[in-house]
Amino acid sequence: MDFSIAWQKINQMGRDFMALLPNLLFGLAVFVIFLFLARGVRSLVERVVENRRQSQSLKLLLSRLSYVAALILGVMVTVTIIVPSFTPASLVSALGIGGVAIGFAFKDIFQNFLAGILLLITEPFKINDQIKYKDFEGNVESIQTRATTIKTYDGRRVVIPNAELFINAVTVNTAYDKRRLQYDIGIGYGDDIAKARQLIVEAMRGVDGVLTDPAPEALVVDLAGSSVNLRARW
Repeated sequence: MDFSIAWQKINQMGRDFMALLPNLLFGLAVFVIFLFLARGVRSLVERVVENRRQSQSLKLLLSRLSYVAALILGVMVTVTIIVPSFTPASLVSALGIGGVAIGFAFKDIFQNFLAGILLLITEPFKINDQIKYKDFEGNVESIQTRATTIKTYDGRRVVIPNAELFINAVTVNTAYDKRRLQYDIGIGYGDDIAKARQLIVEAMRGVDGVLTDPAPEALVVDLAGSSVNLRARW
């Protein structure tokens, strides 16, 4: 008796699978079409953004988002074909309060994701720029959707959440073509200040890359206890 009931259940499962098979095959075919469509959309977005001369990071972000969006749409259409009773509204209803809980759990991730998009769009700094954030300073390696990575001058990688960079002050050392640097030099009280200033200015003028306008200069900035401090600026 038990064997007969088990056989009936297996037989019913086989019939249900055979009834579902056409929808399953059609759904898989539709998903494959959406897979190629997603690749085409990604290529189209890359070409459109390329014509607008946006940053490489923004091109990569937009192409990935378009690809993922097309795939998600394909998955939803495929599931709707295989399971006709499934609708996007039923998915939202199934999530319910759980969706709110997920939103709170991933709040920081969503915040960093949105900040990353805004950083890529507004471009306060770009890849290879030299930036300083709090105690970290170095070259920007990548701007991702969650975090920005910089390589410090001593060869370390620092990963900074995008939300931190978006809401806090960041110094971009390479934002402009010209930048004034300075260095303090101490000489003795018995030394010739005018001669020291002349030698410092001549040394700065002999360095490649130092601009003549504005001209380099050496100024007395401090009469210290054991030295006269000159500030070289170029």
